[in-house]
Order: sequence, then C-alpha cells, then structure tokens
Amino acid sequence: QVQLVESGGGLVQPGGSLRLSCAASGFTLDYYAMGWFRQAPGKEREVVSCISSSDGITYYTDSVKGRFTISKDNAKNTVYLQMNSLKPEDTAVYYCATSHPRRWVISCPSGRNEYNYWGQGTQVAVSS
Repeated sequence: QVQLVESGGGLVQPGGSLRLSCAASGFTLDYYAMGWFRQAPGKEREVVSCISSSDGITYYTDSVKGRFTISKDNAKNTVYLQMNSLKPEDTAVYYCATSHPRRWVISCPSGRNEYNYWGQGTQVAVSS
C-alpha cells in the first residue's frame, strides 16, 4: 500500500527556515519522481519542486528558486524540502506526492496530474 507521510511543518518568522520530510512506504524512490506542492487558502494547489528518480534532476518554481532545496535519501525512502529565507507568501499546506506507478528517470513532471499518490499535508505558517 502506497503511503506518504509529511512532517516538519510549523510556525516560523520571516527569514527563518524549516525542513519538511516525506516518508514513503509501499514503494521505493528508485524509479519514481517525487514532488512537493503547496496550497494556500483560497488558491489552487501549485507545484513547488520535484526531483527525478535518477541523478537527482530537480525543478523549482520561480518563486522559491535559491531559497528551497529538494533532496532525497533512497536508503531511508524519504524526500526532503529544505526551506530557507521563508516569506509570508510561503504560508500554505505543503503536500508530498509521487508519480508511482509511472516511472520518471531523467526528469520530473511539474503538473499535478502526473502525480498519483499524495500525503495528508503539513501546515507551514510564516508570520511575525
């Protein structure tokens, strides 16, 4: 059974940092793309970042480039999102997702429809 469990969200001041984790079970990260999405109140869910299964090819939406870093530990079957220099506009529920069972090797998709399994989300609030 495919399962994704996010953790690491919380309340942080502007300029602060958080590291989100996504623990995967029921499949291995070796063959599938993984993505982080976020959804702010009243807005649609949008892609933040994704990582391919091989060679760690990554994608970042423009608003987080240079501030966020996606990574994964295949041995722990876990994906991370390091978020630095956080801004109030980063406030949202953050979701982890996988392209499983579709394999993505040398790239990762940025579209929501390419991801088939989702975690329950973790709240990130950036406020002074």
